[in-house]
Amino acid sequence: MVRNKRSESEQQVADLLQTARESLGLSLAFMTRMDGTTQHLEVVDSSIPWVFRDGATQRQETSFCQAIMDGRLPAVIPDVREFPEAMKLPAARMPRLRSFVSVPMVLSDGTVYGTFCAAGFAADKQLSKRDRALMEVLARAASLIIEPGVRQRARNAEIEARLRPVIDIGGPVVLLQPIVDLATRRRVGTEALSRFPSEWKLPPDRCFADAGLIGERERLEVLALRGAGAHLGRVSGYVAMNVSPATLFTRDCIDVLERMPLDRVVLELSEHEPIEDYDALKAVLAPLRARGMRLAIDDVGAGFSSLRHIVITAPDVIKLDRSIVTGLSADAVLPVVVKSLVDLARATGAQVVAEGVETEADATTLARLGAGLGQGWHFGRATTCGDLRDEYPAEPVGAPAAAAR
Repeated sequence: MVRNKRSESEQQVADLLQTARESLGLSLAFMTRMDGTTQHLEVVDSSIPWVFRDGATQRQETSFCQAIMDGRLPAVIPDVREFPEAMKLPAARMPRLRSFVSVPMVLSDGTVYGTFCAAGFAADKQLSKRDRALMEVLARAASLIIEPGVRQRARNAEIEARLRPVIDIGGPVVLLQPIVDLATRRRVGTEALSRFPSEWKLPPDRCFADAGLIGERERLEVLALRGAGAHLGRVSGYVAMNVSPATLFTRDCIDVLERMPLDRVVLELSEHEPIEDYDALKAVLAPLRARGMRLAIDDVGAGFSSLRHIVITAPDVIKLDRSIVTGLSADAVLPVVVKSLVDLARATGAQVVAEGVETEADATTLARLGAGLGQGWHFGRATTCGDLRDEYPAEPVGAPAAAAR
C-alpha cells in the first residue's frame, strides 16, 4: 500500500522520525504498527524515499523489531553482522541493514502499539544507550500524537462489529408506543420507536449516534423508517416516525416516505438536531405535506432551537419534552411552561402531544392545561401491534399505572 498524502498526525510523527534519523546519522527511520502477524511501516522517513515508503509490510515474526521485543536482539545494534540471530533475518540481506535501533511505542494504558526505529546501511560503532534514550523520548512523543486516532479507530471497529449485523438484517426492531387523547382516553396514534439488543445496554439515541461515527446513521435511520412504515397496515390511527434532518435530505429516505399512505404519517424532527438550511428543508417537506403528511417538532422545551424550528417550519404537531412533563402535577413552575407552549401551539394551529406522561395526576393536569394528546409509561411502553389497546381509561389518582402492572 502506498499512501499519497499523510494526515496531520502522520506528518507530526514523520517530523519526529526525521529528528531521530538526523540526530543518529542513519539512513532510515520509521514507526511501525504490530498486529500480531504483520509489521506495518505506517510512517517512514528515509534518505532514499523512492525505495522506502509509508505502508510497507512484512511478516512480524521475521522483523528486527520482533526479535528485539522477544529479547533475542538488543535494542541498539551498532553492527548487525556481530549478531548471528540478526543475520538470519530478511532485512539483513535485503535491504542489507547493518545498524539498528528500536524501542517500543506504548500507549497510555500500557498497550504496545508498535515500534519507533532507525536503521543504517553501514555499521555505526557510535550507537549507544544514549541514542536509545533519545529514541524513547521521541517514541513517547509519537505515542501521544497517534493515541487519539488509535482510540477512534478501535471505537469505530467496535461500533462496526456491533451495528453491522443489525444493518444487515434490515435494521432495528421497531415497536409502537400509544398516543392517547387525554379527554376521551382513546388511542389516536402511535410513535414508532427503535429497539436494539438489550445486552448492549445503550439507549436508541446513542445507537444512532454511534452509527453516525461510522458513516451509517442515514442508512440505519432509513431502515428504522421502513420498519415503522410496515406497521401502518397493522395498526389503526397515525404512526409518528423519527428522522434527523440530514437523513431527510437523502433520496433513500424520500423514496421510503413516498411509498407510504402519508395521511397517516407524522414525521418527527428532533429539537436537538441542527437545521442548517430551512429553505431546503421546507422544499423537501412541501410535496410530502401536500400529500397529507404532518410534521412534528420533537423535544420541545428541552432547549432553545425548538422555537426557531416552530416559527420557520410551521409544524402540525408540537411534542412537549418529557423533562417538562414528568412530575408536572407536583411542580409549581412546569405548568406555567407547559401552558405557554400550549398557547403557542394554539396560536400556530398545531396540536400538542405531551411525552413522558407517567402518572394519572400528570395526565389530568395536562388535559386541564389544554394539551390534547399524551404518551408515556402511564399508557404503556413501546410494544407490538397486537398488544396495543384502543382505550386507556382514566384511573383514580394514586392507583398503580397500567404499564407498571
